[in-house]
Amino acid sequence: MQEELERCYAAALRILAYRFNSAAELRRKLRRKEFEDETIAATLSRLQADKWLDDERFAGALVRSRARKRVGRLRIRRELQEAGVAEDAAARAIEENLDPEQERDELVVLGRKKIEALRRRHGDDYLSTEVARAKVASSLVRSGYETSMVLDVVAALMR
Repeated sequence: MQEELERCYAAALRILAYRFNSAAELRRKLRRKEFEDETIAATLSRLQADKWLDDERFAGALVRSRARKRVGRLRIRRELQEAGVAEDAAARAIEENLDPEQERDELVVLGRKKIEALRRRHGDDYLSTEVARAKVASSLVRSGYETSMVLDVVAALMR
């Protein structure tokens, strides 16, 4: 049993050396390596005690990383949920690590890039159509930005 615990702990450290993981993600990965549930639970407890595994820190790092790549708060929240981070921890991480003004600025940059891509592809006349507006807006919503903010930004950019 002790040997199995050490193998599981070593496997977990290799996984964590590659990138931060939530406890739920790490549990899934260790299950795929066919470790027993009790072994995994003991390993996760040890990793948390040793400060190698911390969902709060994971959530904050993920929020900062995704925000730098111009991903909106709704998509970030969904990614945190998929990673198994508790809802309250996800909300706290987003609140502490996402500046609403910065998020809006990133949305404007992303909107301008999309508009420029449509201009190059279809010409200036196309940008005055509702189809173009809808394409820009849907692209920004898919990036995880809130619909009301997207509509405001699209209206300002496509006057």
